[in-house]
Amino acid sequence: MKSARNHKAYWAFLGHRLSGLLLGLFLPVHFYVLGMALEDSQRLDQFLKLSDMGAAKFGEWGLVLLLSIHMCFGLRLLALELLPWSTTRDARLSWISWGGVASLAVGVIFLVRVVA
Repeated sequence: MKSARNHKAYWAFLGHRLSGLLLGLFLPVHFYVLGMALEDSQRLDQFLKLSDMGAAKFGEWGLVLLLSIHMCFGLRLLALELLPWSTTRDARLSWISWGGVASLAVGVIFLVRVVA
């Protein structure tokens, strides 16, 4: 018998939940920087100089990848709940595959734009 953890649906579930958790952990940092922009523009400029470092670019790429994973697998869940044709096994597996491919494509496009 095949383990449930080796199924595509399990990995889509895990990707959606973990990306949501990591994005939620990022929000306080995002709000801190927004607050910095409103209060002290010189301090914000110093902070933004850090964003030119390679590690920050890698972090931005990771954030874009997390956002695209969360969006694609969230759309998959909406399709499963709202569309009658998506209840077939083939349709469900297709949504997982297309969501993963779309997420990777967004990540690669962003990475190419950042590196160029």
